[in-house]
Amino acid sequence: MSAVFKFAAVTVLVAFIGGCTSQVFEGYVGKSITEPMLDYGKPTSVFDMPNGQKAFQWQIDTTGAIPVTTPSYATVQSSNGWAQVSGTQTNYIPYSNSCTYTLFAEPQGKDWTVVSFREPRFGCE
Repeated sequence: MSAVFKFAAVTVLVAFIGGCTSQVFEGYVGKSITEPMLDYGKPTSVFDMPNGQKAFQWQIDTTGAIPVTTPSYATVQSSNGWAQVSGTQTNYIPYSNSCTYTLFAEPQGKDWTVVSFREPRFGCE
C-alpha cells in the first residue's frame, strides 16, 4: 500500500473523529459552562478576556490504529504442479491528534453562560 494512500486514510479518519466534536461544542451556546464540564471534565485552561468574558479550553487527544487490509498472492509448487494462493494481510497504521476546543462565556449571576466558541484548527473540526 502506498504511503500517500495511508496518509490519506489517516487524515480522513482523524477529520471524521474530530468532526463531531466542534458540532457538540457549538451545542453548548446558551447553556451553563457546567454542562461541558460535566461532559468533558475540568477545562485544561481558563483565561480572562479583555471584554469581561472568560475563555474555557479543553485539550482532547485522540489516538488509535486504523486497520488496513490488503490482498496478498503467492505462487507455490506442490506435487500436482504450480498453484496461485491468495489471502489477505492486515496492517495497522497508528494515528494521534491533539485538539484544543474553546468556549467563551459571560457571567450570569454566580454562573457563566456560554455565548460562543472558537472553531478548532483543521483536522479537529
